[in-house]
Amino acid sequence: MTLEMIKWEHSVFALPFALTGAVLAAGGWPAWRVLGWIVVCMVAARSAAMAFNRLADAGLDAENPRTAMRAIPAGLLSRGFVAGFVAVSAGVFLLAAARLNRLTLELAPVALAVVLAYSLMKRVTRWSHLVLGLALGIAPSAAWIAVRGSLDWRIVVLTGAVLLWVGGFDVLYACQDFEHDRRVGLKSVPQAFGVRGAFWIARGMHLGMLALLCWLVVLFGLGKVSVLGVVVVALLLLYEHSIVSPGDLRRMNAAFFTLNGIISVLFFGFVAADVLLRR
Repeated sequence: MTLEMIKWEHSVFALPFALTGAVLAAGGWPAWRVLGWIVVCMVAARSAAMAFNRLADAGLDAENPRTAMRAIPAGLLSRGFVAGFVAVSAGVFLLAAARLNRLTLELAPVALAVVLAYSLMKRVTRWSHLVLGLALGIAPSAAWIAVRGSLDWRIVVLTGAVLLWVGGFDVLYACQDFEHDRRVGLKSVPQAFGVRGAFWIARGMHLGMLALLCWLVVLFGLGKVSVLGVVVVALLLLYEHSIVSPGDLRRMNAAFFTLNGIISVLFFGFVAADVLLRR
């Protein structure tokens, strides 16, 4: 039940982009010790964020038919247990950051604040989707810092791409809760611009993501394999947008979970192959 609460399998969204940042930083495969601690950081931070989200939204989840069977409102996990899980996961994250280098440790509290903040943003701004995007988007930049001990502005382009990618599909996902969010007063892009408007904004975000991925290829002097990776991402995003529409959200889970997981893994695979073949 704990693994279901944190959606362990959805770590595949951000982890491949973190590994992409690590490979670009190392100019090849990073040291296994560094790679291992990066993975621990990613899993621990995401576990803390997801558990905190379930804790912060427990009351809202209980009122929403789509989420009423989540662990806390269904009585399967207590608030105390989930709060303890958040604390332990955050501790593991900080410990793993300390094992990398000084800068990762110094920035770890900032990263933790960002990934936890998303859970509160729907109460504050319609653009909470971009906060979620930033929470996942910092992964490649953080991995670069883990490998190099410093930050190169070029990798921030990949952070921007992930921010727009995640923000776009979270806008689409929020369309499912349009009626519930309106009833309880939560803010979102669909609430502000309507479901049709939200679809156009999500499309614009994903076009922006593709533009940034193209720029990334140029900045790092990547080759045809990475270009092919961008083309594959574009085709998958096109398919994702073709299977859902403002009038038909039935295939949202396939678009949101399955296709986005494939996108992140394939892009990492293409970039890693490009970098390793060029050594």
